[in-house]
Amino acid sequence: MTNNGRLAGQTAWVTGAASGMGAAVARLFVEEGAAVAAVDIQAEPGAQVAAQITEAGGTAEFHDCDITDSNAVKASLDRAAASLGPPSIIVNCAGIVHVAKLDEYPESDWDQLMGVNLKSVYLSVRHGMQYLRQFDRSYMVNIASVGSFIAQGDTPAYIASKYAVLGLSNNIAVDYARDGLRCNCVCPGITDTPMLRYHLSTTPDPEETLAMRLKRVPTGVVITPEQIARAVLYLSCEDSAGITGTSLVVDGGYIAPAEWETDTTRFMDVPET
Repeated sequence: MTNNGRLAGQTAWVTGAASGMGAAVARLFVEEGAAVAAVDIQAEPGAQVAAQITEAGGTAEFHDCDITDSNAVKASLDRAAASLGPPSIIVNCAGIVHVAKLDEYPESDWDQLMGVNLKSVYLSVRHGMQYLRQFDRSYMVNIASVGSFIAQGDTPAYIASKYAVLGLSNNIAVDYARDGLRCNCVCPGITDTPMLRYHLSTTPDPEETLAMRLKRVPTGVVITPEQIARAVLYLSCEDSAGITGTSLVVDGGYIAPAEWETDTTRFMDVPET
């Protein structure tokens, strides 16, 4: 771990940190010198992530937190401020997906998904701005999706939530620029996370489904959580000074073409890091 990285001396509050992109963000931020509050409702894997970071010489603590609950979010942010220092970086990584057409979609599932994917962003601002305002420069990065721009079959609530996260992030950027906050989105494409694996598992042949989807991606490969983490890092430090209210799409070119069918590419031959 480094004491002179790009995030040296800062505290980051990262949701969804028990696995996937959130865990990758937590690990990378600590490598860059930050202390990290790893926030998730999945207690065992979340605690493991924080323990692994600590064992490697970094500073992290796990917060078992329901990010849809206002009191829980406030308590977690207050705890982070007291034990690690006031957060200057908030990363909203947590997200869920349900697979169902809208007329078959239970109202309770709609409320749950909107709470995790969208309300949580509101709550992080509601209770986090008191800390972000303490710094001349502070950062919020919200994980949206290529689904913030295009539709996808059988995931209507997820798509609606990710369109909303993109729009809400833009408004946060406008409203809080006077306070020194820059707010941006990272929009992942097909990324190897538990959420992707769950989505694929609802199809008859998950591996064949993935292969078919990757044919629509010009690079032909799955994005890794570590690649998303590097994009989040860029937007969480002064490497991206001047950038706010925008989105960084990390999708291997997925949404660039109207039509595409990939055969082979050089990206397929080189291990992704």
